[in-house]
Formats: sequence, C-alpha cells, structure tokens
Amino acid sequence: MSGFDFTGTSALITGASAGIGREFARQLAGRAGSLVLVARRLDRLEELRDELTGRDANLKVHVRHVDLSHPNEVEELCAWLEREKIAVDFLINNAGLGDYGFFATGDTARIHDMSMVNMVALTALTRRLLPPMIARKRGAILNVSSSAGFLPMAGFAVYAATKAYVTSFSEAIRAELRGTGVTVTVLCPGPIHTEFIPVARRAGQRGKSGPEFTHVSVEECVRSALNAVEQNRPLVIPGLVMKIAMFVLRLTPMWVLRWVSRFSSKMS
Repeated sequence: MSGFDFTGTSALITGASAGIGREFARQLAGRAGSLVLVARRLDRLEELRDELTGRDANLKVHVRHVDLSHPNEVEELCAWLEREKIAVDFLINNAGLGDYGFFATGDTARIHDMSMVNMVALTALTRRLLPPMIARKRGAILNVSSSAGFLPMAGFAVYAATKAYVTSFSEAIRAELRGTGVTVTVLCPGPIHTEFIPVARRAGQRGKSGPEFTHVSVEECVRSALNAVEQNRPLVIPGLVMKIAMFVLRLTPMWVLRWVSRFSSKMS
C-alpha cells in the first residue's frame, strides 16, 4: 500500500497545546485542509489557532477543550465531530502523561489518569474514527508511543508499560488494516526537549531526560514521523543515535536488561 497524502487532509491532534502535538499542527498547517486541536489548555489552543490561521487564512482550525482522562469527554468529542460532520482522515494520538518515580510511592490518581490518557482514550478514539476511514478507503493513524515502551523501566514502570501497549496495539491493527486504504504508523521517540520531563517529575526531583547527544529537536521528531506516514512505514524512531541504541536494545537478552536496571533505578 502506498503512503498517505496530507494534501487537504482533515487531521485531529490530541495533546496539541504544547511540544510534539503543537509542532504537528505547525508542520501540517501548509498542507492540511482542516485541523481539530484537542487538549486541556484551551488558552494555548486558541493561541495556536490564531498563529496558524494568521499564516493561512484558508485553513480551518477547530479547538476543543477535552480532558482525555475522562471517558465522557472523549465521547463528547466524538459526538461533536459527528454533529459537525467533520470527517477525520488523519488521527494523531499524541496526548500522553508520565510519572517519574517508583511505582509504590506514586500518586494513585496520577497513575489512573496516565493509564486512561495513554491507553484507554487512544484506543477509544481509534475505535470511533477508524470505521469511517475504512468506509472511505482513505485514512492514516499515527500513534505516539516512546522508546521507553521497548523495555521495562524502573522509575517509569507504568509509563513504559502504557507505551508498550501503544506500540503493540499499533502494529496489530496495522496488520488488520492491510488492503483497506488505511495506514497505521507508531512513533517511538527518545529524549526530546519538551514539557514532558518537568511535568512527569515529582516534587523535589531532578529527573533527567538522558544525555544531550541522544536528544532530537521536536521539529526533527515531527518531520520524521510525517515522512514515515507518507511512506507508509510501520514504526519510526527519530535520530540516528536512538535508532542504533534501540536496535541494540531489542537484541539484548532480558537477563542483561534486568542486571542493568538494578544499577539505573535510583531516583535523582
């Protein structure tokens, strides 16, 4: 199957108020016909909408205040799309929450919200928007996972597990959709300078996001992801260093990873 053409597409982006989600909106602005920007921070969405429409007056930008940790708000978003007759053909499940620290001392409400946003909302949105794409024989889904999902991570236990789900889920439905005209790509970035780590830290922590040489810019991350969707690639890991690291990691026996984890699990 050939890749996806962004020209005139109607894209929905979750977690669009900052970081990778905001950059997806910016890079799609010159190519998409309409954007639906979803996040909890409405003021930031409105600022982004004004920025994008200021650059392209013909671009339709809808902003929706949605807390994806609440299933009723996810349902209300889907109902609104149906009422407005917005046929989304490019879904970017980007929203995600993290928590840096040992599981036993984690806040139970945060753990719940992380599971709901990273897995449940992503799955629900995909389930609602996928059948119309199949019916139109046109569509693309980009799920933002993480390189953390390739292995159990002490100190990021729930987050890494949720991202393992996203990667596995994406690969599975991609196989199911072969021949339908709908593609699925999963993005597994390593460290990126966004608000993620500062928000994921607990009080008093100095949580690190890895050595500087492992980082890629948010612009490069998004550019790599969109190129992968255009080329109908199943998985993309932005940055040469992270590509090599993840290749080696996936070949490493689990007993070695367990041994390494013993020495890397101290919280800063």
